[in-house]
Amino acid sequence: MWPMDAIKAISTRRRAKRTARQVARFIRARFDAAVTNSENAKHWANADGLSADAAASANIRRILRNRSRYEVANNSYAKGIVLTLANDCVGTGPRLQLLTEDAEINRTVEAAFSQWCQATGLAGKLRTMRMAKATDGEAFAMLTANPRLYAAVKLDVQLVEADRVSTPLLLKGGTNEVDGIAFDPFGNPVAYTILRQHPGARTLWSPIGSYDRVPAESVIHWYRPDRPGQHRGIPEITPALPLFAQLRRYTLAVLGAAETAADFAAVLFTDAPASGEAAAVEPMDVVELEKRMATVLPDGWKLGQIKAEQPGTTYGEFKREILNEIARCLNLPFNVAAGNSSGYNYASGRLDHQVYFKSIRIEQAHLDAIVCDRIFGAWMAEAMLLNDFAFLRGLGDLPHQWFWDGQEHVDPAKEASAQEKRLKNHTTTLADEYAKQGKDWEVQLRQRAKETQLMEELGLSAAQAAPAAQPQADTEVEDDQRRQAA
Repeated sequence: MWPMDAIKAISTRRRAKRTARQVARFIRARFDAAVTNSENAKHWANADGLSADAAASANIRRILRNRSRYEVANNSYAKGIVLTLANDCVGTGPRLQLLTEDAEINRTVEAAFSQWCQATGLAGKLRTMRMAKATDGEAFAMLTANPRLYAAVKLDVQLVEADRVSTPLLLKGGTNEVDGIAFDPFGNPVAYTILRQHPGARTLWSPIGSYDRVPAESVIHWYRPDRPGQHRGIPEITPALPLFAQLRRYTLAVLGAAETAADFAAVLFTDAPASGEAAAVEPMDVVELEKRMATVLPDGWKLGQIKAEQPGTTYGEFKREILNEIARCLNLPFNVAAGNSSGYNYASGRLDHQVYFKSIRIEQAHLDAIVCDRIFGAWMAEAMLLNDFAFLRGLGDLPHQWFWDGQEHVDPAKEASAQEKRLKNHTTTLADEYAKQGKDWEVQLRQRAKETQLMEELGLSAAQAAPAAQPQADTEVEDDQRRQAA
């Protein structure tokens, strides 16, 4: 029989060993970033474990949309950034190139689709969708019929603001619906609930809360899912919203301080002590001054001005750093976001633009797959119903690709030389080189053949037919090269 004291001692030693093993296991699996203490508790207070759809709930997205729209409407930098993204991504609009073996079919369809794009203003609508994607987080468009459209195919693209895609109160609680989007068991959208009236509209042309259930085949939803299982988008400038607010507050504070200092034309001050011999003057008294006057100051007093301390020497640097941080979440280099490349040299400008242009190409590829292909498919389905396009029936999906505006090179002479070398050593093709400029190589070659034939008929050489060179000032590239050489 063991004594009770011995049993307690053995039990205590065993508990101590278990605790030591547990502590050792805890220490081995420990991450500093997972530790919560008094120093970082406030910083991580808002971290949660919500799902993608729960974190981007309807109320949260509404608040972010309203603040993003307000900032873009009132902040010149924010407006310029969003416009730059839309212009660089969409430009003058997409251009279709069919890749079938029948050249006649290719030219006919491309010309008809181009005419339809102009009639519907597709390029402008795509730019609006890109701006909405930045400020609202997502863009919606409905494929509808427009009998008054000045084109053979009466298909039209009607933009829908994100606020209108919402689940009414009568339909809330459905397990297969995420704020206006109904899904099948496989996760595919099957229908969109679109309110007939914007929640913030002041007109009453339709009853409040009325809606339409639109099949998913007629709705285009363009957004960037940042998390698996995310079905609605959040504004792309969300991380920059607090920074935009700080930028505006700092600018207004500096301006207010400078105005306050400038409002005081002059001040009276004395070096005499409070009970000294200076003449008695009422504190904070205001004296109205006249232009070009001569006056006598009270005995013992001097005339001075408030020294303006704002803007400080770090004013410009602070704004540049804030703007650089704002632009980072949108993959913009600083000089594009600021519209100012004064601090850049040639190499730095090219390096920053390479990352930016790559993000633009990715955005355009996403736009091709989500928006342009859907629109072209719907256009083809409508065109096949017309007698003028009867030859398209039975062809199925036509192979095609999209061209966008090319990016101009900073140094065209260097790019032309590099292009010539790539073509000579067969590391590229005419199709690839023209595609970089947003042009169809077949169209360009046919145009070049027409020009060559006409020059032969007129007896002109290539040098004679070339446009006269205009005298130009030295470019920034040449100035930069001279500075580096010096």
